[in-house]
Amino acid sequence: MLSVLIPCYNEADSIQQTVEQLRLVLDATGVVYEVIVIDDGSKDETAALAEAAGVRVIRHPKNGGYGRALKSGMYNAAYEWCAIVDADGSYPIDRFPDLLQFVPAFDMVVAARTGLNYWGSPYKRLSRIMLLKLVSFVTGVNVPDANSGMRVFRKDVALAHVRRISSGFSFTTTLTLALLMEEHFVHYVSVDYYKRVGKSKVRLGIDSLRTFQIIIQAVLFYNPLKVFLPICIACVTVGAALGLLELLAGSGLALLIFGLSLLAALVVGAVGFLAETIRLHRVALTQPQAYRRPAPENYETPGH
Repeated sequence: MLSVLIPCYNEADSIQQTVEQLRLVLDATGVVYEVIVIDDGSKDETAALAEAAGVRVIRHPKNGGYGRALKSGMYNAAYEWCAIVDADGSYPIDRFPDLLQFVPAFDMVVAARTGLNYWGSPYKRLSRIMLLKLVSFVTGVNVPDANSGMRVFRKDVALAHVRRISSGFSFTTTLTLALLMEEHFVHYVSVDYYKRVGKSKVRLGIDSLRTFQIIIQAVLFYNPLKVFLPICIACVTVGAALGLLELLAGSGLALLIFGLSLLAALVVGAVGFLAETIRLHRVALTQPQAYRRPAPENYETPGH
């Protein structure tokens, strides 16, 4: 049973088409489902058109952000599994059955976007590559798409991390980080990505900076040594290089420079290990209540 959440902000041009297509696809699967449209303070007829399409509509009095809309949807969802998809026509809704075939073996199934519309301009491509490299480094897992807006996941798993999941544009990125770093099972299905209907609300520069900030915050919460140890190594490396240059130049500052860099590395390392100790203590206190599910037995990946 599936609760499909559609966050909307001024999507009057495409909301009814999205709902109709979703119904056609899910009706054919035989899945028991509900559709919830979360109108996040739209100034157009989005909410009225969604109600006219016969689906449940949650209205926010003002725009609160993409993640906040999805959290409202999760709080009001009736079923164990949630699916999310944008109403802008950019995701292939007809591929939902391909995601659902991996349920319930995986805790989350993500539609990993591909194609020119996904990678976009050179600046956008560079930002996406940097984001994916950073997320893969943090999690230790190859992540083909960290912030896809089309996915299926266990509601209780997401709600267990809801206070650490962004209420803004980075909802999907932080949900991905939370599930991977808490060792839940996540699967990716490659899909095409289309040009959206209407104007995008994403501000690439500001939202990219906020995403990187949120990733660093997530690393500090889940695995702080991945932040502090690279800084330690960088301090020692830079100090050794500068010290060597001063030594070759005949300066008497070589030993001082190396000593200061080593001291900085020791201080940063000490803070890092203290943060890791606090994390392990927190895990030990919360582990009995943590959501854990054993690996599926005798599960065969569809198509193999």
